[in-house]
Order: sequence, then structure tokens, then C-alpha cells
Amino acid sequence: MIALGQTYFAIQTRRQEQSDEEYSHLTEDKKRLYNRNQVKKLNFNLNKTAVNSGVKDLARFHNAGYKGLYNGETADDIFKRKGLRYREDILDNMGSEELADNIFRIAQTDAKLKRNNVDNEYTANATHFGVGKEVRNSIKRLGGTMPEDLPTPKKSLKDFDKDLIE
Repeated sequence: MIALGQTYFAIQTRRQEQSDEEYSHLTEDKKRLYNRNQVKKLNFNLNKTAVNSGVKDLARFHNAGYKGLYNGETADDIFKRKGLRYREDILDNMGSEELADNIFRIAQTDAKLKRNNVDNEYTANATHFGVGKEVRNSIKRLGGTMPEDLPTPKKSLKDFDKDLIE
């Protein structure tokens, strides 16, 4: 049994090493695309968890998370700051680092809502804001760049997707 366990963990470790190595060789745009797809999956799960936690207004709930992470900015504020065109998605206009900041916020909010058995919209929104603020504080403690200070890529991921298809 011990030998089987060791073999399993050796295989899993090697798989992770290969994934990390492959990711490190991706271009910035491909990292953005990968992270954006992660955000989509995680937001889908977070939406389900939020609704199960009593959230009825998902836009307000998501804005609470953005406000925590982006020093009070809502999705609309981020949209305006980035100078996006009508109906462009802010997440499609983030670099890989900014998307990674959001991945951490989303994943930790989902886990905390479940762990704390949150059962009302007010607490869910406060939780999302608090997690966003904690992620922001962690970035600051580590000497990182605040998400609102990260550059906006020249191309939206929608444009990048079109280039891949052509």
C-alpha cells in the first residue's frame, strides 16, 4: 500500500511540474487566455455558492469583491478607468497577473462562504468585500503592484480569440 501511495504522489508531482513548466513557456496572451478560462469556471461556481448563500443581486455581490480588491472601485469604475468600449468585459481586458489576483479572490470567497455557512445576502456581500480586501492587503505586504495599477493589455481577449481562429 505504501509503495502504491508513493507511486501515486510521484506521478502527481511530476504532472504538476510539467504543467508549471508548460505554463511558464506560454506567451503573456496565452497566459491571459488560460487565466481567463479559470476565472470563468471559478465565477460559475462562485455564483452557485452565492445563490445558495442567499444572494439575489449577483451584480452587487460581485461589485463587493471588486471594491475590496480595487480599493473601492466597482466593475463600472474599472471599466471606465480602462477606457473600454461599450459592452466590453473588464475580465477580457486584464493581464495575466491581474486575472490571477481575481482568481485568488474568487476561489477564497467561494471557500469562505461555504466554510462559514453564510446564509444571507448581507453577510455574503461583506464576505466577498472582506476577501477582496485581504487579497489586496496581501499584494501590498508582498510588495506587489495593486491591480488598478497594472497595465491594461492593448488587445481584448475577444480580439485575441479571433486571431487564434483566423
